[in-house]
Amino acid sequence: MIIVAILGSGCRSAPDAGVIDTGDPAAAREQIAEADKFYAERQDLSKARQALTALRLARTADYGSYEATWKLARTAYFIGAHTNGRESEDMFREGVDAGKIAVQLQPERPEGHFWLGANYGGSAERSTLAGLANVEDIRREMEAVIKIDETFQGGSAYMVLGQLYLQAPKVLGGDTDKAIEYLKRGLEIEPNNALTRVHLAEAYQEAGREAEARKEIQFLLAMTPSPEYLPEYQDAVEKAKKLQEKLR
Repeated sequence: MIIVAILGSGCRSAPDAGVIDTGDPAAAREQIAEADKFYAERQDLSKARQALTALRLARTADYGSYEATWKLARTAYFIGAHTNGRESEDMFREGVDAGKIAVQLQPERPEGHFWLGANYGGSAERSTLAGLANVEDIRREMEAVIKIDETFQGGSAYMVLGQLYLQAPKVLGGDTDKAIEYLKRGLEIEPNNALTRVHLAEAYQEAGREAEARKEIQFLLAMTPSPEYLPEYQDAVEKAKKLQEKLR
């Protein structure tokens, strides 16, 4: 059995046989703090890419760092969702890899499960084949998040499951009514989750419930967004306005 030891940043003696020196946690924490600053400005995609670079360095410094690993998965997802082509595919792939490692490091925490599932979902949106392969993976990771902490990320695991049931083919479990059920549960947890609300509007439109779809859009457009989630709010507004045009 290999024992992984996360050592401090001070002077070290030679590691014992069978022990892997994971590196320098103090240096990793510095890089994570730098990444947090860049990620806060992720609306500028160049800042998100700088956050990604810092997190890669953090993992190089301490590859046993759970925080660096799940934040790498989160940042890769953000970049993948806001780019196209090869870069997007590469980001989701890197996000999946980081998410898997995060889940292995701390399976009892929600962050790794959530961002692993989100990156599976990103891949599914970009590729039909990936979508067919990832349906069960996405469902498994989001159900794990709900079991650990259903309020995580403003109930966003319910949002992802709602999207999954809305977008999946019927032969793979697609179900608009079930999508609405999950999305409404997410809004019970966090009414100001803008992305959950716009996806509920999409589900209502898909179900032919246009008046309810318009109501959700109106609520969203009148919201005061949290500064912490301004980029996500702006994404939701963009989706809402496109849906509004369809409803007209």
